[in-house]
Amino acid sequence: MFRIPMAALGLIVSTSIAHSHGDVAPQPMNTDALPDVGEEWLIENPYRAESDEVWKAAIEIGDSGYNQNCARCHGLGGVSGGLAPDLRYLEAEEYGDEWYVERFQVGYTQNGITKMPAFGELLGQKAAWAIRTYLETRPDDGELDEATPRLLQIRDELDAMADGASGDAVALQAELETIANGVETGSGAPIADSVAFRAAYLISGSEPNFSAAAEALTVGLSAAH
Repeated sequence: MFRIPMAALGLIVSTSIAHSHGDVAPQPMNTDALPDVGEEWLIENPYRAESDEVWKAAIEIGDSGYNQNCARCHGLGGVSGGLAPDLRYLEAEEYGDEWYVERFQVGYTQNGITKMPAFGELLGQKAAWAIRTYLETRPDDGELDEATPRLLQIRDELDAMADGASGDAVALQAELETIANGVETGSGAPIADSVAFRAAYLISGSEPNFSAAAEALTVGLSAAH
């Protein structure tokens, strides 16, 4: 698995971004669902070792916040087009966190030109770590290629079940979880927030949402290709 060393990330920031952000209006993020992390900025992601519920909330909030505030330069879903670092490969360790949170807080300026705005005071620490949690759980490139044909079949089964057809939700959930467990992240984080992971979660519990799970697979697999 390829990961970008922090020194290389810094080099990419300083040499590869050929445009200025200019005056960017950050989009607010609702982080009320996340526990407070204090006033002093941390140097390690506090949500990485939190409960499953908090961790999933951080991913959901970070997903929305990233794609509204960061994707313009860093790429939709964290997949960089080459103008800025691909943050999926920033290691899910304290040293990766330190580099990330420093850039988030103070931004980056080169020759008087803002290459990255300072988001710290504007969005706050909870938003910063939610985005970090989302990014470090991004699957590595190509991780679902082999499973895609079966995931498309499962998508069709879930669509039919949403329309009232019979089906074995428990078996489909187990199969999706098996696929999800085999997906590696770009950052080295132990669990990838893949479309298989999300679909399995959406059909779990006493009120499975087959339609939402099918939609998650449709959108996620389309974006991956």
